[in-house]
Amino acid sequence: MIFGLFEILIIYAITIGSLIQGFFKVKKYQNKSLSPKTSFTIIVPFRNEEENLPKLLNSFSNLNYPTDLFEVILVDDSSNEKFQSSIVNYQLSIIDNIRLSNSPKKDAITTAMNHVKTNWVITTDADCIVPKNWLLTFDNYIQENKVSMLAGAVTYNCGNSFLDHFQQLDLISLQGATIGSFGLNKGFMCNGANFAYTKSLFETLNGFDGNDKIASGDDVFLLQKAIEKFPKEVHYLKAKEAVIITKPTETWKALFHQRVRWAAKTSSYKSNFGKFLGIIVFFGNLSFVITFILFLFGTLSYPIWVLYAFFKFVVDFILLSITNQFLTENRIKSLLLSSLFYPFFSSVVALYSLFGSYEWKDRQFKK
Repeated sequence: MIFGLFEILIIYAITIGSLIQGFFKVKKYQNKSLSPKTSFTIIVPFRNEEENLPKLLNSFSNLNYPTDLFEVILVDDSSNEKFQSSIVNYQLSIIDNIRLSNSPKKDAITTAMNHVKTNWVITTDADCIVPKNWLLTFDNYIQENKVSMLAGAVTYNCGNSFLDHFQQLDLISLQGATIGSFGLNKGFMCNGANFAYTKSLFETLNGFDGNDKIASGDDVFLLQKAIEKFPKEVHYLKAKEAVIITKPTETWKALFHQRVRWAAKTSSYKSNFGKFLGIIVFFGNLSFVITFILFLFGTLSYPIWVLYAFFKFVVDFILLSITNQFLTENRIKSLLLSSLFYPFFSSVVALYSLFGSYEWKDRQFKK
């Protein structure tokens, strides 16, 4: 059994090592200060975000981009109170979501698409803040490359709690895997808080048709459909000036339900690489949990367990470190404690996601 656990660790290390290699293959991009040409519609689905939306709208006002080249559509998904926006210096409209499926967010984007007049749309979330050169960087990349879809990076604005540090570490690992997979030409994951594509591509792919029974996944399923049909037109925008900042969850319960919601999508992936990576990461974390239990019961000696834990830690740290350097100027905090706790948390989330339900925006969803 011990030998089998080490075999899993070796496969895990090789897989993470390939993602590290892929990470470096995606070249960093910096906008060339080209004259803006691309017209964008920014779509923001929201529900009960009266505290966060003003901050997001203010960050749109600070964009270094001509206001006649972008407009904003807020899609209200049955908020308890109607959001009243203040006067802004760009075109802003608020529409109600038209529910047609089991996925509120997919419905919101589909509803907004009926109002989109520009060729490019870009989605973000209500609890985000966009950097001033966000649209300019997307525009410059679009001008220089033949693309129909662009995925961007997201990071957290963290406080000083262990919960925040743990979430940042988790998000960094997801962002590292995302960038690494694109570098291997096996992109399968992205974040809808920083995701752009042409309206014509959305229509060609028939939007979210085929996966609208799954509550989340407005980003990854659309990405995988696009890569399947137009692999050369789907890129990752590895640009510091286009990294969006979002808020971590405020409680462990909210974090658990969020990660269950994310994990529940894996079994429906079209990407074989995405499924393979999910299985390898799950067993890599589960094997860590098993070795710890064996150590507690005296079946595994202390030196062997330390060697196992150290090897996994080093492999993970390399991917986390290079991704963190790209996403933020801050160092990783609570690294050791988070690394010890993460395999247990991740294993429980993965197992629960196979059978359990989760909460999202005060609603209950089943697997």
